[in-house]
Amino acid sequence: MLKATLRSFLAHKGRLLLSALAIILSVAFVAGSLIFSDTVTRTFDRLFAHTSADVTVQPKKDLKSSVPTGETQTVPSALAKRLATVPGVKSAHADVGVENITIVDRKNKSVGPTSGAPTIATDWYLTSRSPVKLTSGHAPHGPGEALLDADTADKKHVRIGDTLTVMAQPGTFKVRVTGIATFTTTNPGAALVYLDPDIAAVKLLGSADRATSISVDAAKGVSDAQLKSRVLAVTGTGAYDVKTADEQAKSSAEQLGGFLDVIKYVMLGFAGIAVLVGIFLIVNTFSMLIAQRTRELGLLRALGADRRQVRRSVLTEAVLLGLVGSTLGLAAGIGLAAGLIKLMSAFGMNLKATDMVVGWGTPVAAYVVGIGVTFVAAYLPARRAAGVSPMAALADAETAGIGRPLRTRAIVGSVVGALGAAALAGCAASSKTASAASLLGLGVVLTLIATVVAGPLLVRPVIRVLGGAFPALFGSVGRMSQRNALRNPRRTGATAAALMVGLALVGGMSVASASMSKSFDRQIDKTLGADFMVQNSNFMPFSQEVTDRVRATDGVGLVVRERFTGIAVRLPDGKRVETTAAGFDPRLDDVAHIAYAQGDTAAALADGNIAMDRKYAEDHRVRVGSVLPAEFPGGHTARVKVAALTNQEGSSGFGSEGGLFFGISTVEKYVPNGQDTVLFVNRAAGTGADQLRKNLDTTLKSYPQVQVRDQADYKKLIHDQIAVLLYLVYALLGLAIVIAVLGVVNTLALSVVERTREIGLLRAIGLARRQLRRMIRLESVVIAVFGAVLGLALGLVWGVCTQQVLALQGMKALAVPWGTIVAVVIGSAVVGIVAALLPALRASRMNVLAAIAHE
Repeated sequence: MLKATLRSFLAHKGRLLLSALAIILSVAFVAGSLIFSDTVTRTFDRLFAHTSADVTVQPKKDLKSSVPTGETQTVPSALAKRLATVPGVKSAHADVGVENITIVDRKNKSVGPTSGAPTIATDWYLTSRSPVKLTSGHAPHGPGEALLDADTADKKHVRIGDTLTVMAQPGTFKVRVTGIATFTTTNPGAALVYLDPDIAAVKLLGSADRATSISVDAAKGVSDAQLKSRVLAVTGTGAYDVKTADEQAKSSAEQLGGFLDVIKYVMLGFAGIAVLVGIFLIVNTFSMLIAQRTRELGLLRALGADRRQVRRSVLTEAVLLGLVGSTLGLAAGIGLAAGLIKLMSAFGMNLKATDMVVGWGTPVAAYVVGIGVTFVAAYLPARRAAGVSPMAALADAETAGIGRPLRTRAIVGSVVGALGAAALAGCAASSKTASAASLLGLGVVLTLIATVVAGPLLVRPVIRVLGGAFPALFGSVGRMSQRNALRNPRRTGATAAALMVGLALVGGMSVASASMSKSFDRQIDKTLGADFMVQNSNFMPFSQEVTDRVRATDGVGLVVRERFTGIAVRLPDGKRVETTAAGFDPRLDDVAHIAYAQGDTAAALADGNIAMDRKYAEDHRVRVGSVLPAEFPGGHTARVKVAALTNQEGSSGFGSEGGLFFGISTVEKYVPNGQDTVLFVNRAAGTGADQLRKNLDTTLKSYPQVQVRDQADYKKLIHDQIAVLLYLVYALLGLAIVIAVLGVVNTLALSVVERTREIGLLRAIGLARRQLRRMIRLESVVIAVFGAVLGLALGLVWGVCTQQVLALQGMKALAVPWGTIVAVVIGSAVVGIVAALLPALRASRMNVLAAIAHE
């Protein structure tokens, strides 16, 4: 049996290779994502471990909110001198490092990275832990000199002697580049500028008495834990965050973890799609191979092989296929990880392929996925093979599955489909976002399973409609192609299922994204009343001088500022919520249209007052007049009175959870060094919109990080952000299509072999080669379009239900992108034509007499 199994496997290696490609793709994405994330994690662990001081003293972070306020939390620089006298301290240094800056060159072009990494200004204090070393020029001395990192200097064409403009919170100043510093470790992609340590605090923080952290090094023989306890004895346990080198490295790694997780989960999403679609391909391949080997398996049974041996033989073939696919997939995963490392280098994160980490878990995961998926997918065909009767060796082999009733599939599909439909109906009827989202997820899974199970039941009615015009358009060739697709509903359903999965995902996400875009457009039209908005391109706050320059611009009639702050409020139901609140200038009604359930803008923006979303207030038993304890960054506390409830029907841009906003005076009081995030600008009487736009562009020419947007620009910005998610879905679709094409090719190729004698007879009675190729292409097209119709129908249902979940967050507009739907259907027909090229060509080249004699 082992010899027979190996010979059978090698005899069909060409057909099995197509199935192996699905395994290779899925394993490659699993292995590549694990290798890449392990490499980045190891690289940054080394960076953080080598650059962290023995003990670091930082400002206490009392709020988890990461909202950018523009204010830099600091510690007294004098604390370094106090800590230097602590027993066991070798040295203590007051560090200065900020990210709320912009650097431009002589042409007013940004010197910062475009990849989203920060631009950091810090003091030049070289130690054995420094990630850079001076490689050319000299260290900065005095207020007009600075160093720049080599990577940024090379990318932005900055040379020693060039002048840079630094826009910091205290003000803008110019520096001359006196030297270049080169990274000795991994460059995380940031742009670094180093200033003289004697003037860095004044230029970057506004005072020489402030620092962003204190680095403390231990004397010989003193452990980090001992040093930390001695430092805490001086600073107290609640005043500052005091961390050892290991704790600081772990904290930094956790902050990076979110970025890594996004990449890892995106790639694992690709792997999941590849695995799911690959299962259909493998099941189909083994089912057809077993159907074609009915006589062979029957002969084995007649010679004495029992059911268990036959089943074991088929599963052994599957394991061999999984082993080969996993090995090749692991190799492809290593190549994929190397490509990602190079891609990251293009974005400024200079990882080294020589530092690639292949942990023991990666090959284990690769082989578990590859072999496990293949084994599971081949199990049902193996059971079917074990059921072949010994008498089959004496009879003409028939294709398994033809003529067998689909009663079981109908019952299972109906039950699972009913449960899925009930879950989706519950999602649409739910008034709670969390429960609606849970029901949506359950409904998606169940309806997908039901469609896959019951797909063969839909083959005959749907394909009769889709191929109904074939006889009229293509005559007998069209009629035969339609009937070929109908002759084995199980095979057609399984082949189409691979394409259906990808297109269902695309259909659902297209409806969701189009609905989100339309909802945001309506919300912007409804709430935004300003002529223009001035924002930082990366949504970070900007310096006060930008606001001053905008106010002084000719044609500006009104400027309303918006600032954000983190806030924690204690609600009447006992819940403590950490969220984001916005502060506005008094004339907010002139630039925004806010619907109030109770109160008005004047009450909301008055000193000591706050506004809240009506629905959120009802959920937490808040009423107008309720006084809430509030906490602000830096340990500031206050009691704020709810003076207005808004009825904005979703996010209005005035905050996040709860829709909290108040007067800008409140932000200035509790976050005194904050910066503006948005300026709403209205034109003065007699000034045209085009003229004001031109004047603002001229004013802000020296600030390349700041952009002027009108309503159309703002809508485009939102659409572009939503499109990023859609592009990811389209990439998943591309992967699903690749595997689906393999599935159609495999099905048609095996079908041609199965129908060799039939094809020979057709050719003998006059069917031309061109007609034969057309017949196979039409069969492929109708199968592909069948998968597209099922997938898009399912996706539209998912999309509508997703929009119902979004409606609970205020995005109530429903939009169906019919252009995308039509394009996908047409694209599916093209996919069918492409997938049929090779099988059709092979069929047309058959020798007629040999085909007739084929058994």
